[in-house]
Amino acid sequence: MDLRTILAEVDAWSVEDRIRLIEAVWDGLDDTPETLRLTPAQEQDLKRRIEATRSNPKAGSPWEEVKARLKGDSE
Repeated sequence: MDLRTILAEVDAWSVEDRIRLIEAVWDGLDDTPETLRLTPAQEQDLKRRIEATRSNPKAGSPWEEVKARLKGDSE
């Protein structure tokens, strides 16, 4: 069965079933992390971000602060 046929069948599923499929596929990616490679652009961006963090570690915000701002809990 080809991908187009599979996707056509999946489109007929309920939203809940499609979400379960997505979760199962996503979770399955953890089983083979060595096959998930960054593109050269992603690798370059990651290196740039790591260097920016090392050169100015106080520039960012802790996750709890970011989460609170996104939720509107703090100004």
